Amino acid sequence: MDDLWYQMIFKRKSFHIFKDKLNISATELSNIAEIFKFLKPLDEKIKTGYRIVPAGETSCKRGEEYCILLYSEKKGDYLRNIGYIGEQLDLYLASLNIGALWFGIGKTDSGKYNGLDFVIMIAIAKMEESKFRKDMFKSKRKPLEQIWEGSCCQEIGNIVRFAPSACNTQPWKVVAEENKLTIYRYQQPGKRGIMPAAKVAYYNRIDMGIFLLFLELCLAHEGLRFERTLFADADDDGAEMTLAAVYLIG
Repeated sequence: MDDLWYQMIFKRKSFHIFKDKLNISATELSNIAEIFKFLKPLDEKIKTGYRIVPAGETSCKRGEEYCILLYSEKKGDYLRNIGYIGEQLDLYLASLNIGALWFGIGKTDSGKYNGLDFVIMIAIAKMEESKFRKDMFKSKRKPLEQIWEGSCCQEIGNIVRFAPSACNTQPWKVVAEENKLTIYRYQQPGKRGIMPAAKVAYYNRIDMGIFLLFLELCLAHEGLRFERTLFADADDDGAEMTLAAVYLIG
């Protein structure tokens, strides 16, 4: 699956509006449900869950057919964990030609499920393959030098910078030393798009999970072994740079 997910990095896109959608088949819905058994968490001690519901059961109105509701225990770095799990799903959906949108502001009446709390939803619809990306590098992202300090693994940095993020805030900084990558959650002053100020850290923590998945898929694709150390990111003290993870390579 890692290689499939890596290839889908270049195909996936965020569908902000689902135009000319097709129907997701019952078999595809079953496959989506089955893939949840194989999604890897960052923290196995955090319980997570999901529901696939018709679009009408949420506040999302982007033309989607269904929404996938992601649930979690609210403990530890559950937001980063959900981002890491959900992005595996996002990439898998692209392999089925199912378009997806992380819809952060979406609401649902199903705020609880099996004792877990609703975290975020992903809107989905079946799309023609032609609707997906042909050239990822034409997408608008920060230039490499804004997110990547150091010459180590720049070819990987040039791919991971295309990880999706809330309002395209791209809240990450990497210090790349020889055989070591230090990852920070970066909260750029005044940069939050349409997000309420109180929600910036919430969504950016989810974004960090997405970014770490992209990074690990790229490292694995290059045949680079790594040892990952995660650092707690639970308190919002308003810091511009918050240490998230260190990867020792080799």
